[in-house]
Amino acid sequence: MLTALEIYNILRENYGQPRWWSDDPYTVIVQAVLVQNTAWSNVEKTTLRLGDRLNPQYINAVSAEELETLIHPCGFQKAKARTIKALTEWFVSLETKNRTEMRNELLSIKGIGEETADVILVYAFHQPSFPLDAYTRRFLDRMGYGFTKDSERRLFFEENLPLDATVYGYFHWLLLEHGKTHCSKTMKCALCPFSSCTSRQKNNQSVFTVSQILSST
Repeated sequence: MLTALEIYNILRENYGQPRWWSDDPYTVIVQAVLVQNTAWSNVEKTTLRLGDRLNPQYINAVSAEELETLIHPCGFQKAKARTIKALTEWFVSLETKNRTEMRNELLSIKGIGEETADVILVYAFHQPSFPLDAYTRRFLDRMGYGFTKDSERRLFFEENLPLDATVYGYFHWLLLEHGKTHCSKTMKCALCPFSSCTSRQKNNQSVFTVSQILSST
């Protein structure tokens, strides 16, 4: 089985260096909420609508109803506006804290789950806390690792990689890119760089068996 570092190196070799989410921490915070249960294109559309209003001063001052209207393209606007408001209050009053304290505070905000908290920690504050999303879980399952808990998945990455937020952020983005290219709900195994993928091998075996049946008729 490949180690996390070997997977990372294969992804870098095939997809190159990914872009960072954003150099502006507050943009990361807001977009990490907006992207929940919607396409990234809707986040981009909403970001354009916000324009220079995407700053904590404006978001703190604007009414919840106005914010809901502004973020409407991302859906779930009432819940997301409430979360963004709470996150903004947290952000403007943030004091220097360690990663665990910051993560616990983020998780205490309604609408912030572990994935969103880790995305904010990595991309906004450069804290090494590996984000686990659906693409990552699906990839590991198809590769045959057999993890049943996120704690096991997290340990797989954290034990085999440098404790470095940049590596975590790049790795997360590369897994997202790989997921969209080859490993979405429907597998696209042609040209996939992971020949050791157990699901790919089963898929190829199934295709080969069908081909044998068809050729014998």
